[in-house]
Amino acid sequence: MINLRKLQLKDTDGMLEWMHDIELMKNFRFNGSQMTIEKVESFIAAAQNDILNKHYAVVAEEDEYLGTISLKNIDFENKNGEYAISMRKKAIGTGAAQEATKQLLTIAFGKLGLEKVYLNVLSENKRAIRFYEKMGFIKEGEFKKHVYVNGELQNLCWFAMFNGGIINGKI
Repeated sequence: MINLRKLQLKDTDGMLEWMHDIELMKNFRFNGSQMTIEKVESFIAAAQNDILNKHYAVVAEEDEYLGTISLKNIDFENKNGEYAISMRKKAIGTGAAQEATKQLLTIAFGKLGLEKVYLNVLSENKRAIRFYEKMGFIKEGEFKKHVYVNGELQNLCWFAMFNGGIINGKI
């Protein structure tokens, strides 16, 4: 069983694990290798009362941290927010990200009353793109040579899901 809860200081080591994983980080726009215990603890502390950015720990039974899922840049006036997810390598392919995404979208559309949840992803990150499409996100466009990552300009794909979107027949 997968649950979402507020990030806690005990999640620090798990967060640093995926941030320091070179293979996982090649698909991210930020350099996680420079994150320290202090920086992660500061992020967790700031996340506790942040109204416009909701960061949750994805946890398995016995409260084991598997990753972080977020709804960022929440714009209540325009009824949208940005989705983001980062999972530890051990959780990839287990269905944890899928269940966590369903729960986050239920919060976004149900509790927060948003109409649109969007995300962006490097166009080369085919695994993530397949996941987002499987979850029901629709590609809205692609910005060519938009972000400088790993020494080169890369394309950024934009996806969205709208309130009433379908995830395996429900949401």
